[in-house]
Amino acid sequence: MASAASGFALVTPASRGIGFALAQTLLSQTSLPVVATARKNCDEVRERLLSSKGLPSNAEKRLRILEVDVKDESTISSMADTIRREYPNTPLRLALTVPGILYVEKSPSQIDGASALDSFKVNALGPLLLMKHLSPFLPNKSGSAFPVTDDQLKLPSHAVYAMMAARVGSISDNASGGWYSYRASKASVYQIVKTFDLYLRSRCAERAIAVALHPGTVKTDFTKEFWKGRDMLEPLDAADRLLNVIARLPSDFDGGRGRCWDWKGEEVSP
Repeated sequence: MASAASGFALVTPASRGIGFALAQTLLSQTSLPVVATARKNCDEVRERLLSSKGLPSNAEKRLRILEVDVKDESTISSMADTIRREYPNTPLRLALTVPGILYVEKSPSQIDGASALDSFKVNALGPLLLMKHLSPFLPNKSGSAFPVTDDQLKLPSHAVYAMMAARVGSISDNASGGWYSYRASKASVYQIVKTFDLYLRSRCAERAIAVALHPGTVKTDFTKEFWKGRDMLEPLDAADRLLNVIARLPSDFDGGRGRCWDWKGEEVSP
């Protein structure tokens, strides 16, 4: 297993879809400890992850599943306490925060107040609260660069804090309308990640960056009603592409930090 100086990776949530695939890929392509979360059935999620093909023999020792519901801040705080206890003096090298929920509203008349509020709780407030409790684990400006490893996935020597956005959250790219609460709540992610990266520039300098990610249209239960007639990425393919985009992002102030990148490494304008 990697030393404490190599840091740890975190995926939340990782119970299905793109989050599950990201945790799989980190277990198979890196030697880092991987903290993954699920809202429920943590033992079942752990069993499914460890039954994935191509995992190294030490995957079981490296994987920790914690129960987190992003709509309940106490569970996020409890996760942070567990990390402090179980990974002392180990910095957060890679965070992938991917909570998402979609209510389809094709016209204003279809907007339901309770459902719209739920969208903002999961898609906007969830990432905000995760950032609040996870940011202390990122290396500060006096921290050492992460060592280069022999892993298949060559992570950069700085920390990356990534939030899952969506192209439909881009205001400049909105040409079709609809999906009011999803678009609005995902647009928030662009602002959150930009603001967080400005904070990291001061606290961490080039030791840590924040970015948003767009995974493309991924073939998961989340997108099931939109499969027909669309080009889709399989979850593992999307995860591999996103992680390789992350691996190439520089930490200098004029680089890609504070912006949104898609699975092809192209910027998605807010």
